Amino acid sequence: MESLTAKPFRGSGRILGLAVAITVLLTGCEAQSDEAASMPPPPEVDVAEVVVEPVTLWESFTGRVASPETVDLRPRVSGYIDEVAFEEGELVKAGDLLFQIDPRPYEAQKQAASAELALANSQLDLARSEAGRARTLLESRAISREEYDQRNTALMSARARVQAAQAALDTAELNLQYTRVTAPVSGRTGRALVTQGNLANADQSLLTTVVSVDPVHVYFEADEQSAFSSQQLLANGQPRGVRISLGGEGGGQYKGELDFVDNHLNPGTGTLQYRAVLNNLDGLIKPGQFARVEMPVAELDQALLVSRKAVLTDQDRRFVYVVDEQNRVAPRQVTTGRQVDDLQVIREGLNHGDLVIINGVQKVFGAGMQVKPQLVAMKESARGEGAVVVAQELAQ
Repeated sequence: MESLTAKPFRGSGRILGLAVAITVLLTGCEAQSDEAASMPPPPEVDVAEVVVEPVTLWESFTGRVASPETVDLRPRVSGYIDEVAFEEGELVKAGDLLFQIDPRPYEAQKQAASAELALANSQLDLARSEAGRARTLLESRAISREEYDQRNTALMSARARVQAAQAALDTAELNLQYTRVTAPVSGRTGRALVTQGNLANADQSLLTTVVSVDPVHVYFEADEQSAFSSQQLLANGQPRGVRISLGGEGGGQYKGELDFVDNHLNPGTGTLQYRAVLNNLDGLIKPGQFARVEMPVAELDQALLVSRKAVLTDQDRRFVYVVDEQNRVAPRQVTTGRQVDDLQVIREGLNHGDLVIINGVQKVFGAGMQVKPQLVAMKESARGEGAVVVAQELAQ
């Protein structure tokens, strides 16, 4: 008789294990899906392609503005000042009246000299007549040769007295002209050091100073290496233009031109002196003013340039962040050169076509991080304009 007890189903344990495994798998997938959904999107950064172009490298030097002509104005004749005919510190032209010395004593001297000349001329006429008669009398043997010679000597003396009287009159007229003290050069006056009613002594009393103001000179000194480099450019026929920055009232950027280079280096400082000429039509630039001069020292045919904002510093090394084709970030150590306006010359570390991060570097936390790049123009970004050239993601 068969037993009525039911036998256990052997496949139930397998089914239970399979159900548990499926449950665990579904739970893991759900967790991964939640984790992926919670990850932030790649940060947006501005990138720009390395610029390759010929550039001129400039070196900056300190200098001082100087006047091409500085005149200490002193009188050529002595006398009391009748008039100060200018406003202190004003611009004057060559020939403008600045001081008037009392002319009356010199007018009297001129009149006296004129009278002496008239007297000498009358004596000359008399001597000329007597010498003519003496020649006639000598031919008729009415006078001796000795008397004839005496009358000729008197004629020559009369001529000499006329010349002396004429010279005295010329001197008197010149002294009278010197009572008008005029500006010898066009420029700006200083303050009047001798005022109306005071005595001015010839060649001694300093009346005022006049400095020419247009153009002005800027003197500066370059170190030996920069001087050597700039001399090579000048020898090759490069333009002699320089850029000059000034502070104060006449501040701003100006363009000047080199017009003098000294013929030897200063042995004490190892520097070479240069001079640039600078137009100053409005007269605002003043002698003695501090200046910063930028002079070209090298020419690069194919320079690699990036925005200065792209170059980061870590202790003693400099680097940039480069974005590859997968939009992943990698730091790249670079060797920098001189600055050209808002761009930095890269001597080593980058290649033509590399994309470097310009803005958004603070969003990068490590190498290999993925970003969402926006392509911008390197030069506009360097100037802070941030103009987007291609407003699209680089990743396709």
